[in-house]
Amino acid sequence: MKTQSKHHVTLVVLGTVLAMVLKGAEPELALAPASGQPEALAPRTMDIWEMDSQWLPISGDEDGFVPQPTGISQVERPWFVVAGDEDVFAGQPTKIWQGEVGEGFRSDAQTFSLQSGAVAGLAIFGGRQEHDLTLLSLSYGHMLGNVVGQGHWYRGNWELRGELFGGAQVSPERDWLVGLTPHLRYNFATGTRWVPYADMGAGVTATGIGHPDLSGTFEFNLQANTGVHWFLYDNVAVTFESGYLHLSCAGMSTPNQGLNGVKAMVGVTWFF
Repeated sequence: MKTQSKHHVTLVVLGTVLAMVLKGAEPELALAPASGQPEALAPRTMDIWEMDSQWLPISGDEDGFVPQPTGISQVERPWFVVAGDEDVFAGQPTKIWQGEVGEGFRSDAQTFSLQSGAVAGLAIFGGRQEHDLTLLSLSYGHMLGNVVGQGHWYRGNWELRGELFGGAQVSPERDWLVGLTPHLRYNFATGTRWVPYADMGAGVTATGIGHPDLSGTFEFNLQANTGVHWFLYDNVAVTFESGYLHLSCAGMSTPNQGLNGVKAMVGVTWFF
C-alpha cells in the first residue's frame, strides 16, 4: 500500500511538471505535505529555475523544448555587469571637458600634478644673498565652476589648488625647506591642446635656511606663477611653469630680509 502511494505521488508530480512545460510556464515543484501535517503548514512552492528562461528547441528534437537560462533575475543584481544592463553606469561623467579638448573644463573636473624644478636666487627687495633651490611639488586641484567669460578671449575656469612642496638650498650653502600653499588658478579656454594659466598662492614654510636673510624655522611663502598645460591625451598634460617665490616671516622676528627667486618647473598633470 505504501509503495502504491509513493508511485501515485511521483506520477502526480511528473504530470504537473510536464503539463506546465507544454504550456510554456516556468515549472514549479510542490512539495507534498508530510503525513499528518495540515495543508496550511505544508512547505511553500519552490521555483525550479531561479533565472529568466526562454524555450529553445534541441537540435534534432524540434518538437521538444527545454528551458535555457538567458539572464539573471532582477530581484538581486550581481556585482558584475550583464549584457543589456549597461544602464548601471548611467549618470557617471566620462569627460572632463564641457565640449571638445581645450574648450573649458566641467565644474566637477579635478587635477593632480607632479612637478620638479629649480629656483634661481635673486638678491632683491632687501635680500643679501642669492638662494638657489631645487624643488619637488605635489598638488591637487578642483574646478570652482563651469566656464566663465563665454564669448570673450579670456573665457576659462577658476580652480582651487593645494600644493605640498619640498626641496633643498644648494647655494650659498646646503639646507632644507618644505611648504604647504593654497592657490587660486585661472585656466584659459583656448579651444586647443595648449591651455595656459595664471595663479597666485600664499602659505607656510618650514626651513633650515637662516641668517642673514631669514630668522628661523617658520616662514611664510608667496608665489605668483604662469604656465601652460600641453595635452598629450584628453586627460593627461605636460605642464610647464615659471614664477616668483618669496619667503619671509612678515616681521615676526629678525632678520627679515627675505628670500627671493625666479622658479622654473616642469611636470605631468592628470585630469579626472
